[in-house]
Amino acid sequence: MILIADSGSTKTHWCLMAANGHSEEFFTDGINPFQQTSDAIKNSVNNQLLPQISHLLWAGSISRIFFYGAGCTPEKIPVVEYALEAIFKSAKIEVYSDMVGAACGVLGEERGVACILGTGGNSCLWNGKEIEKNVPALGFILGDEGSGAVLGKRLVADLFKNQLSEELKEKFQNQYGITAADVIDNVYRKPFPNRYLASLSRFCAENLENPLIAQLVYDHFDYFAKRILPQYPALPVGFIGSIAYYYQDVLKKVLADNGFQVGKILQGPMEGLKEYHKKDVVPTM
Repeated sequence: MILIADSGSTKTHWCLMAANGHSEEFFTDGINPFQQTSDAIKNSVNNQLLPQISHLLWAGSISRIFFYGAGCTPEKIPVVEYALEAIFKSAKIEVYSDMVGAACGVLGEERGVACILGTGGNSCLWNGKEIEKNVPALGFILGDEGSGAVLGKRLVADLFKNQLSEELKEKFQNQYGITAADVIDNVYRKPFPNRYLASLSRFCAENLENPLIAQLVYDHFDYFAKRILPQYPALPVGFIGSIAYYYQDVLKKVLADNGFQVGKILQGPMEGLKEYHKKDVVPTM
């Protein structure tokens, strides 16, 4: 059997695949080597994953582990490897970035452009085996174009700077019960401002029929399409992430208007990763 993981800072999606094609999926807290030590990761896997999969295992049954995760830069990959090696001693372990996971999940072995549009944003040129080019994401302050955090940032800035209607501003404040001071406190003084801003972007999805919100969302994706995608060859563009998935009608229109070919748009990469790694499952002797 093989074990596949798609991990973010909040949640890790695991899949155990057997040679007969059977698979089972599990969820644990997120794993991010920028935020956790090897010991903390090991404890998380021991306490949360193993109790869920122990009834499916026998000695030496997991031959390979493919871990795709946020924060898995070349410098931080050993942090995850060390933790997993301490638990799964007989398995070959491979750790990659979440961008590689997204590309495998949405493009498989096909060449194309893969994008993550969730809380954050990222993109790459994928040749079917590895990343050939990556426009740096740079986070929600300097980049993350197309992401939920940037959409939320644009929304609250426009609302409190009176760029949208009083009706929308009142509806927003009635729904969320926050003031400009609350937003400043959460963005500049509290942890995880990107998650906070992304959570506010849901207001756009709930009010997409409003012409002002519809234009804001269109402009949001149009900026991404014009700023990021022209840096890659003219190939199909696939997307992973909740923002791409829930706003896919607008996203597809924006890309069509800019002359790009749209590929798959998936909320998460696991189904594609399962297909991509079928070849790696070998029968247990």
